[in-house]
Amino acid sequence: MTAMDDRPLDPRALISEVEGHLLIEATRAEGRAQAARFARSLAWLTDTQREEVEESYVDDYLELTRRSWERTARRGRELRAEYEATYRALRLRLCTAFLLGALVLALVTLTSVSAR
Repeated sequence: MTAMDDRPLDPRALISEVEGHLLIEATRAEGRAQAARFARSLAWLTDTQREEVEESYVDDYLELTRRSWERTARRGRELRAEYEATYRALRLRLCTAFLLGALVLALVTLTSVSAR
């Protein structure tokens, strides 16, 4: 499979894009259902007003959801950076301990050999 410009398609990128579209459509459906429930509670609205309220509600619902997803993604990036920094620090400590242990072992070996 290739893209329209003859570059090979990345299956993971394609799957992520499809998942994103599916997630957005599911969120739109949720927003429409919530909007319809809300508009039904306003029995005094005309049909045109009800449609306007529902459209506005769906728009607000999608915007609120988008901001929530962005905050979640940003926090995920922050946590990843924190965990990677912790991992690097632990790896450095482990390597340092290993090297010091090897150095001590070498010194002990040299000392015992030269003491004979």
